Amino acid sequence: MRWLEYVVFVLIVVGLARPAGGYLARVCQRQRSFLDPVFRPVESLFYRLLGVDAEQEMTAGIYIWCFVLFGAGCALLLFLMLMLQRLLPGGPADTYLTTPMTPDLAANTAVSFTTTTTWQAYAGENTLRYLAQVIGLVAQNFLAAAAGLATGFAFIRGIAREHSATIGNFWVDLTRSLLYVLLPLALAGSLVLVWQGVPLNLSPYTVAHTLEGRTQIIALGPVAALEFIKNLGTNGGGFFNANGAHPYANPTPFTNFLGMLAIAVLPASLMITFGHMTHKPRAGWVLLMVMVALFVAGLAICDRAEAAQPQPLAGLHIVGANMEGKEVRFGVGESVLTAVVTANTATGSYNSMHDSYQPLGVLPLLVSMLVGEVVFGGLGAGVYSIVMTALVAVFLGGLMIGRTPEYLGKKITSLETRWIALYALLTPLVALALTAVAVAVQSGRAGLVTNAGPRGLTEILFAFASCVANNGQTMAGLNANSLFYNVTTIVAMLAGRYGSAALALALAGRFAQQRRLPTTAGTLPCDTPTFGALVFGTVLLLGALCFFPALALGPIVEFFQH
Repeated sequence: MRWLEYVVFVLIVVGLARPAGGYLARVCQRQRSFLDPVFRPVESLFYRLLGVDAEQEMTAGIYIWCFVLFGAGCALLLFLMLMLQRLLPGGPADTYLTTPMTPDLAANTAVSFTTTTTWQAYAGENTLRYLAQVIGLVAQNFLAAAAGLATGFAFIRGIAREHSATIGNFWVDLTRSLLYVLLPLALAGSLVLVWQGVPLNLSPYTVAHTLEGRTQIIALGPVAALEFIKNLGTNGGGFFNANGAHPYANPTPFTNFLGMLAIAVLPASLMITFGHMTHKPRAGWVLLMVMVALFVAGLAICDRAEAAQPQPLAGLHIVGANMEGKEVRFGVGESVLTAVVTANTATGSYNSMHDSYQPLGVLPLLVSMLVGEVVFGGLGAGVYSIVMTALVAVFLGGLMIGRTPEYLGKKITSLETRWIALYALLTPLVALALTAVAVAVQSGRAGLVTNAGPRGLTEILFAFASCVANNGQTMAGLNANSLFYNVTTIVAMLAGRYGSAALALALAGRFAQQRRLPTTAGTLPCDTPTFGALVFGTVLLLGALCFFPALALGPIVEFFQH
């Protein structure tokens, strides 16, 4: 039954990718869509209010600056709201807000939500007021996701255009992503969640008296407003500390499956958008199939690890899978599917505790973040992650067989190679360096409240990999609400969001200026299964070269210790 669910999920994602990808291409190219009668007047009003000339496009440099400044402005406003949230009206009562909102935690949260990382070093129900959740966090889930999708559109344009000094208008892409993609889908999805039992209210917390005579506090609130857009926008996080394991956030297997589709379909569809706009549809399908192959490989490894009997139970004559840290209503199947989907995208929306996973169960989750989340990936970021890897594959393939290093008619010169190399090295430089600092200083090791040794190293590496990948997942054995981790994870999140986007868009700007070269006998074809296998191997090769020593000291050595 588990693999039947996995197969159905993959088939639905691939089946929806074509129509959704075509629709995203129309949104990106400002072509007519069925939502125009509703949103075209609103779109025009936005441009007038913002003073935006929708016909004036930007160079890659200006586009990058707009993207960065927009994120900085959003982060500043969210930081101020979090610091002043005690002045906001409405619940929950102050007695329930037991986690203080310190300046370093507020700064970390603000950067987290404006980079789609949604790294949460706090419990939402014990830290934030309802209005802070809705006006602050929900709004940023929309805005940050729209900004990410905008960068994906701009990157695709850069690859597709020739003899062009511009790659689009950031404010136009932001507005259209918000109006034509995120808002209608989030509204429909949120209504489904309310139908399934997810709360949407501003009621006080409920005090319940259990059969044992104890008192239990049941947190309520506008949960449905956050839960669907966090998945759709590849944000992650959650209203509750337990995230998707909480019955009010994720009440049924249906809502869980729907949430996973919301995470994966749009990033997968962008590959079809990429093929459509570059007039090489088969090239987009090849990259999508590489994503699917990597996804299935990670799913198989994680499923095998978690479905097997845990070693400590062997001597107790207890038969069964590893159910520690998993919801009984989801079991191993939906827990593993959720873990792999969210780790392969920039969506830390977990429904089980990954610190309870077996070493080989953690390994594919960690690797998927370390290699830049080339499988589906973040909304917008996923498309340039896999294309940048494909460019490395083109370069390596050209060296091996003596073909011209070009991709879809765009020549890869020494300057483009530098941008690609910097992109490939960004995650290892940031994640490994911060992990080394954390294990070397007392303030970093102090966060390990449960495990030491290889497991402790894995928890620290997992945290920084998650932040660089703008994922936001964490292993529960690391207490990250400290000045050290609040500051260092900010560095990782900013590098992952703006460093990678700046490098990708700068490369897109270079490609947009080039003319498209004609296909010759010396051109390496980029729309064949052979090229797909080359990209698949490049992902594994880059991952092994950059991260195998760290993985060998963490989950791999832990596996052999059992």
